[in-house]
Amino acid sequence: MSPPFPFTAIVGQEDMRRALLITAVDPSVGGVLVFGDRGTGKSTAVRALAALLPPMKVVAGCRYGCEPDRPAGLCERCENGGVANGAMGGPARVSVRAAGHGPSSRVGNGIPKRLPVATVPVPVVDLPLGATEDRVLGALDLEHALAQGQKRFEPGLLARAHRGYLYIDEVNLLDDHLVDLLIDAAASGENRVEREGLSVQHPARFVLVGSGNPEEGELRPQLLDRFGLAVDVKTPQDLAQRVEVVRRRDAFERDAEAFVARWADEEGRVRRRLLAARRRLPGVEVPPSALERAAGLCIKLGTDGLRGELTLVRAARALAAYEGAAGVTDTHLRTVAAPALRHRLRRNPLDDTDAGTRVARAVDELFGAVAA
Repeated sequence: MSPPFPFTAIVGQEDMRRALLITAVDPSVGGVLVFGDRGTGKSTAVRALAALLPPMKVVAGCRYGCEPDRPAGLCERCENGGVANGAMGGPARVSVRAAGHGPSSRVGNGIPKRLPVATVPVPVVDLPLGATEDRVLGALDLEHALAQGQKRFEPGLLARAHRGYLYIDEVNLLDDHLVDLLIDAAASGENRVEREGLSVQHPARFVLVGSGNPEEGELRPQLLDRFGLAVDVKTPQDLAQRVEVVRRRDAFERDAEAFVARWADEEGRVRRRLLAARRRLPGVEVPPSALERAAGLCIKLGTDGLRGELTLVRAARALAAYEGAAGVTDTHLRTVAAPALRHRLRRNPLDDTDAGTRVARAVDELFGAVAA
C-alpha cells in the first residue's frame, strides 16, 4: 500500500492547510469545509494530515478508541474495567503498554482497576455518499448472533472516527437522512442506537471534514453551521506554482517511498510543532479586547447565534498556540476571521459580493477604525 502524500509537500493552498492544522491543535474548533475546483488537493490534504498527526493513546482493545486519560469520556465497558473484543477497525500499528501502567477504572465492587493502554494512529475515516444508516451508526452483528446465540453490537463509522477525523468527499451530495445523523452526533458528541433489541450508547467525538464543488449543489444550513471553519480552494494560476505541483506529484507517483523519505524531516518538524502547540494551548491568553473585537465583528456582519464568536476565538487561540504566541492578537483574529465566519453570513440580495470579501471588508473597517 502506497504511503500518503506528505502534508508539508503540498504546494500552496495555505488557507486549507492552516485550517486543518488549527483543528489538529484544538479539535473543539469544529470541522473544516473545503469547497473548490476539482483536482486542487482537497482529499490529498485530508489524507496527508493523518500521517502527519502524532499517534494517540487508547484503551487497548476498545472498539471505540476511548481516551485513557479522560475517565469522563469512557464507554460503558471501559468504565467497568473491561474492554471489547476486536480492534478499532483502524490501522494495525498498535503498541500495547503492559497492564497496570494505564489509568484506573472501577469495576462493579468499586475496586480500582488499571486499564491497558495502546498507541494507535489518529483515525481518518471516509464516509461514502451511498453509506447505509447501519454502516454509519452500527448495527447488530448477525454473524455473531447466529453462531453464538448472543446479541452483539457491531460499531459503525462514527465509532471508528471517534477522536479522529470523519471525511466526506462531495459532502453537498450527501443524502438527507445521513445529514440528520451527522448533525445529531456532532451536536452531542455521542452515538445512540436503539434497534433490534439493542440499546447502545458510545462516545463519538470527531472532527468533521467535508469537501466538494459548489457548482454541484449547496449544503443544508443545519450541517453547514456544524463546520467550524470553511475555506475556498482554487486552481493555482501562477506558472511556477503549477509546475512545482506537477513536479512533486510526478516524483511521488514514480517512487512514493523515496519522496516521503525526502520530506520526513519537514513532517517531523511540523509534528513536533503541533505537539508543542497542544501543550501551550491552555496557557494562551485571550484578552478582553480580543473578545470585544470578535463580538463586534460578528455584530457588524450580522451572524446568527454565538457560534461565530466562539469559533473565531478558539481558532485564533489555536493559531496563536501553533505560532508560539503568549496571547491572541489582532493578527490572529484577522487571519481566521474569513474561515470562521464566511459560511455563517446571511444572504444579502443587495450585495452580490462573495462572503470572504464581505468578511475582509468588515475586518478592515472595524479593526482599522480601532487601530486608528
